[in-house]
Amino acid sequence: MKNVETTTVSKGAVSLVAGMSSFLTPLAFASVNIALPSIGKELSLNAVVLNWVTAANLLAAAAFLVPFGRLADIYGRKKVFLIGIVLNAIASFICSMSNSGGRLILFQAFLGLSNAMIFGTGVAILTSAYPGRERGRALGINVAAVYTGLSAGPFIGGLLIRQFGWRSIFILNSLLCVIIIVTVIWKLKGDWAEAKGEKFDFIGSAIFAIALVAIMYAFSVLPELWGFWLMLFGVLALAGFVKWETRLKHPVMNIGLFRNNTVFAFSNLAALIHYSATSAVSFLLSLYLQYVKGFAPEHAGLILIAQPIMMAIFSPIAGTLSDRIEPRLVASLGMALTTIGLIILIFLGSDTGMLQIIMSLLILGVGFGIFSSPNTNAVMGSVDRKAYGVASGMLGTMRLTGQMLSMGMSLLLFSLFIGRVQITPEYYPMFLKSMKILFTISAVLCFGGIFASIARGKTHG
Repeated sequence: MKNVETTTVSKGAVSLVAGMSSFLTPLAFASVNIALPSIGKELSLNAVVLNWVTAANLLAAAAFLVPFGRLADIYGRKKVFLIGIVLNAIASFICSMSNSGGRLILFQAFLGLSNAMIFGTGVAILTSAYPGRERGRALGINVAAVYTGLSAGPFIGGLLIRQFGWRSIFILNSLLCVIIIVTVIWKLKGDWAEAKGEKFDFIGSAIFAIALVAIMYAFSVLPELWGFWLMLFGVLALAGFVKWETRLKHPVMNIGLFRNNTVFAFSNLAALIHYSATSAVSFLLSLYLQYVKGFAPEHAGLILIAQPIMMAIFSPIAGTLSDRIEPRLVASLGMALTTIGLIILIFLGSDTGMLQIIMSLLILGVGFGIFSSPNTNAVMGSVDRKAYGVASGMLGTMRLTGQMLSMGMSLLLFSLFIGRVQITPEYYPMFLKSMKILFTISAVLCFGGIFASIARGKTHG
């Protein structure tokens, strides 16, 4: 199918489809986070297994995002995107029927695979439709859709859980997928396939997926000896993957982009650090508010929306600013604010007041909003059109790998301090200790990320 140029496709249609999909996946993710205590209670899941309900989705998405981004460049971004939405609808419906922790985790992984098809194409399609000087604003609006989904997720999820149970959040996700499928077929004509005819790297894709699975599973079995061996295997597999990719004419991951493009390399590194430092926040605070503070799901959801609301407000502003001001300056300011928010979270305890909790979430939200869209603009503006799918997939992989590592740290700390037991009042002190350690590590990571963000160099001119 022929490539679609900006002049032959409606920018509005592209923005609508990309925005709807960008709203869908975070809505589902945030809803599941708020549902975790209810899921754990009904299915009798221990702390480690409960962590895997979220981690399985992130792991599958991270493992397959770059391969699907590459497949989209070769066979058509709209095609892969549409298949992903269809699979998402099916996976969500199957999740709603799960009657055990093992089945729910398996179907969450399937849901993550479909998310990879959506993440790896949505931003690439949007970037293809907008010229350079309009791209930051378009990406900022799209990031706002992501954060609107994150904002609505805890509240809508809380209400649905209260009225209909946790299974209803997956049914809602299926219905939203159907709406997107109809919109894509109706509004989005043609396709984008700038790398049509090039070969796909199946071996490299398999090595990458195996490496991530080994590393993530190692987090849940450490400090057992075989956990260390599994972690070592995963790291060595990643090293082998990098070596393999440098030998190929058409790699699934263009390692040369990191070696020869400073802006691309450091922008992706900044994204990895930022998401590694922040992604477990909503997971931990959802448990903290419902277990330690005793809030109902809908009340916990109302508190948690403070962060994504700030993201939704500030991301379009920051995206527009990054069209005029160096993205590294705007993004680095966002990273600094995120660090401050994480430092405040370190001091949470059983008697912490709501003002401190909400203040930390507001600061985190502003920092995240100011960081994300300028960083995305820097990544996508640093590559040629032919590499938009790979660049979008790479950035998404950094995001999902960061989220995976953040949940991995949470898995490790839960294994060390709580163990494979349900989170009951006698384990609250150990839960709080795990949370404090994770937020301390996250704040240090984010502080270091400020320098990675500044070091990327100039994007404009």
